[in-house]
Amino acid sequence: MIRGLVRFLDQRSGAAPFVRKALRYVFPDHWSFLLGEVALYCFVLLVATGIYLTLFFDDSRSQTVYHGSYAPLRGDTMSRAYQSVVHLSVDVKAGLLMRQTHHWAANVFIAAIVLHVLRIFFTGAFRKPRDLTYLIGVAMLMVAILEGYLGYSLVDDLLSGMGLAIGYSVAISIPVIGPYLAVLVWGGPFPGSEAFFPRMFITHVLIIPLVIAGLLALHLTLVASRHHTQFRESPETTERHVVGVPTFPGQTPRSLGLMFSVFGVLFLLGGLVQINPIWLWGPYHVGDSTNGAQPDWYLGWLIGALRLVPGFDLTVGSYTLVPNPFWGGALFPLVVFAVLGLWPWAERRTSGDRAFHNLLERPRDNPVRTALGLAFLTWVFLVFMSGSADRVTVWLGISYTAQIWVYRFAVWIVPVIVFFGTRRVCRELSAWERVTETLG
Repeated sequence: MIRGLVRFLDQRSGAAPFVRKALRYVFPDHWSFLLGEVALYCFVLLVATGIYLTLFFDDSRSQTVYHGSYAPLRGDTMSRAYQSVVHLSVDVKAGLLMRQTHHWAANVFIAAIVLHVLRIFFTGAFRKPRDLTYLIGVAMLMVAILEGYLGYSLVDDLLSGMGLAIGYSVAISIPVIGPYLAVLVWGGPFPGSEAFFPRMFITHVLIIPLVIAGLLALHLTLVASRHHTQFRESPETTERHVVGVPTFPGQTPRSLGLMFSVFGVLFLLGGLVQINPIWLWGPYHVGDSTNGAQPDWYLGWLIGALRLVPGFDLTVGSYTLVPNPFWGGALFPLVVFAVLGLWPWAERRTSGDRAFHNLLERPRDNPVRTALGLAFLTWVFLVFMSGSADRVTVWLGISYTAQIWVYRFAVWIVPVIVFFGTRRVCRELSAWERVTETLG
């Protein structure tokens, strides 16, 4: 029966050669290549849980009085958006599970992309002919961060409202075009027009998911067309000879197992580990704020950058040319992503290496790249850590001002130390390896 079905489909579609080639496609046999698949399966779960949440969410910011089952909020005035999320969390069957699973999946999705980009960078997988594939991955990271920001902003609780206020301040701080951009997005001065929330909702549930899906499809197409890179793990592994496991029966069961594992872990997190309990924060009203507010982890580096920049504006006479929020909120992330995006071309120009590469390098094999990359990562990580200075003050009683000043010096000193230390370690490891091979 199966043979007859396959023959029937092949005679009418001519798919047999394509299927045969797909089943013989070879995948590298190394755990680090599964990071991209983790991100893919997180995105699949995000879409599935997002569809469920969309059925219960009201994207209106019009005010109403809460009369639901959560007693502490009864009688409070809030937006219909916030009310619908509270109702979803406490009254809808599996609503809290789906909302928390969706939130955890977003965090893991961005974390998997970050780790995947780091793996590609430190192993040289971005080199020709995969520089475009790498650039699409960096673009996907940018879009995913924006998508996450919009997602938790839709709730309209106290923390997300403050996040939108910070985003508005950063937007209007962009020289020349900032105020016009803010009016275009928000529809007027903060908190914006009534159309802002529906506009943000459509962007979050439709436009950006389609963009991410398109980038994923293009990324996977380029990976398949140029084939995976691989480590030099055996004499058979060369620039022209691919070694690994075929799609079936090797990679397919492994990939399905990973998919169900990712789904299982995320649902366990959603059911057992609380995240973003919005009923505790309360609804957002213009003028309300709270101390110690923290966004999701992937925005911590931006909060840290805003806190590290000293309080000054670039002024010309009585005209403020560049307001203070621009430096940490807009320029810093632009610099980070510009460095990531332009690195393949910068390395190619400085090294003169324009050859095609299918084999990966170990970090120690390229001491300068590894040292620069780790120093750059340290720079961003220190900025990220400075975003938690207020929580450290609450937990440990360490002066907030003292922490900020320590970080202001550390972000320029520590990366330099990391660069020279990493380069020395890589060179020593390579030298020790050469001696070992000579003696062995």
